[in-house]
This record gives sequence, C-alpha cells and structure tokens, in this order.
Amino acid sequence: MRITAYVAKPNANLSLWRFTFNRAQSQLHYRYVNEDDNDDQQGLDFPVGRVTYTSEIRFTSESAGKRVSCYRVLDDDGDPIMKSSVEVQLKGRGRIFFYVTTMGEEATNIASAAALSSDDIVLPRYREPGVLLCTQLPQAIGVDYSLKMDKRDACVVTFFGDGGRSEGDCHASLNYAAVMEAPMIFICRNNGWAIGTLVQEQFRNDGIVVKGQAYGIRSILVDGNDALAVYSAIRRAREMAITEQRSILVEVLTYRVGHHSTSDDSAKYGASNEIEYWKMERSPLNRFRKWVERKGWWNDTADSELRNSVKRQLLQAIQAAEKTEKPPLAELFTDVYDEPPENLKEQEKLLRETIGKHQQDYPSEVPI
Repeated sequence: MRITAYVAKPNANLSLWRFTFNRAQSQLHYRYVNEDDNDDQQGLDFPVGRVTYTSEIRFTSESAGKRVSCYRVLDDDGDPIMKSSVEVQLKGRGRIFFYVTTMGEEATNIASAAALSSDDIVLPRYREPGVLLCTQLPQAIGVDYSLKMDKRDACVVTFFGDGGRSEGDCHASLNYAAVMEAPMIFICRNNGWAIGTLVQEQFRNDGIVVKGQAYGIRSILVDGNDALAVYSAIRRAREMAITEQRSILVEVLTYRVGHHSTSDDSAKYGASNEIEYWKMERSPLNRFRKWVERKGWWNDTADSELRNSVKRQLLQAIQAAEKTEKPPLAELFTDVYDEPPENLKEQEKLLRETIGKHQQDYPSEVPI
C-alpha cells in the first residue's frame, strides 16, 4: 500500500466558496476537479514517510484496498495546484510557567476552526489554542452522542496527536463512535513527533488514517500545512457527519518546527537542518500569505499593521495577568475534590512544612 496526498493542481477549476476576508469583504468558493490517478505523481517526504498528492477531495471508504492519498490545495509557493518568540522569552524570565508551541502547524488550527459552525462543539487538547490531553476523546463521544439524541444540526470535533493514537482511549473512541453512528470529526495532528518519539517508532503501515478504516470510519489524509486543504476537508467532513450521521477521521500531516513545549529541547533529538527546512520552505503561514498576496488581498503594510496590533494586545494581556492576585497554594489541593483524599492532605502538609523552612525560596506574593 502507498499513501497519496490531496493537492489542487495549477489548472484546477477554482470558484468562490465561503472563505471570508475582513479587508476585502470577499468570499472564496472553490471546488476541485477530479484528476486521473496517473496525475498523482508528485510527492513529498513527511516524517511518516513519502506521500503522493491527489487533486480530489477523496474520503476513503470504510475498507479501502490501497494506500491513502493526501489532499492538498496550495503548493509550497502558495500557488493553487488543481514560534512565538515572546512566549519563550517570558518563560525564560519566569513570567509564565509552561507553554505548548504550535509553530509550523497554524493551518491545522485556524483553518479547521474556520470550517465549523458556532453550534459545533470543540474538545481540544493542549496544542489547539487557535481553535478555541488525549484523555478528552472518550468525553467527546459522550458529548457527541448527546447531540445525536437531541437531533441537533451540529457535530463534535476533537483533536489528538500521533502520540495519542498509541493510547487505548483513541481506539476505544473510534470504535464506539462508529458503532453509535455519532456525528463526530476526529482530527489527528500528525506532526512527526510524540514529544521526543518519532512516528516510525510508534507504528507501522500508513499511520493513523488506516485506523479509521479498521473501525469502519470514513477517513481522509490532508496536507496540514495547506490552509485551504484543511478548510475544505473539514467543511466536507462536517457536512457528511451531520447529514449522514457518521463519524469522520481526518489525519493532517504537518511538522513540529518548535519544541514540544517550553520545558522541552528538541535540539537534543531533532535534526536542525530538517527543522529549518520545514520552518522556512514549508511554513503554512508563508504559503497562505503568498496566495492571498497574489489575489491582492494582502500586502506588507497590512501584515505589519496586524503583527504590531497583535503584539500590543499580547503585551496588554500579559500586564493585566501579572496584576491579577495570585491564588493561594492551598488551591493546588482543593480545586478537584470536594473532600481531598488522604494522599493530597499529606502532600499539602509537607508543602507547608517545606515553605516554613525555606521561605526565601518561595514567592512572597503567593498566599499560603
């Protein structure tokens, strides 16, 4: 079996479809011309392996017999084919404690959210701040089944990573969603790494997308660095999930160019030249920007204004957060259980004794 990825070729017929731009007040609707399988020869190496592209939005059946194609719309230059330094600096200064990066994976977050309705329910994990722990998968099925019972015209979307695919919750959730015929969209962000574990060390064959077929779920493989591909795939998945009352699995191939989190150092296990290649040559932001600039919807002035505005908002939010009164340390032990169990009571007692002996090592502005 071989994987093929979806792309829209340069001569693809593009027409307008629901992609709204605030400045231009125009909408982009697009449809994709089916290409012969013989045209699907272009390919690219992802951490999961080499994939070839297709120009057709091709959801696999519940039991596909050949390797899956990966859906793509824009090439690396932003042509249709048919990290955040502030957070890291603040972490280094001790002004924020922990932060999970999303550099190089922005298209997966923003474009998937753009394809949803305000009535849909999103259950994210730590790497989806732009949309709104893999243990959320079983809860997502429960939320989704509630929508089904209420006969609401909406679906539930939940995210997990290639590392989460190795957890039992993932397989139980896929199976249960298929059996209950729940209007559910599973989005697997395959960025090549489960913290420091490469995908080749986690599983064999075609990775995650074929697991959907194994459980009887319609699936699609998408170029996760292509905002238009992610948008259109999720939009179509949503339509099928609601109208056909079925679950859909969408695997998006991307690459984590930043550290797993601010407590991680990917330089110890990742190849620096490979990271730089993905950061510079395959950036989803650069790729989408080239496309909107060619359309006349974006320019350097607008880009500079937006970046400066976002930076001001970020700094204002940081200043407001730093003025907020710190919660007492006791909330570490009381924010989950109505009556803390004995092991938490022992931990709280030990912490208070430690602070009493070493007060100089603990921030004075945090009440005990």
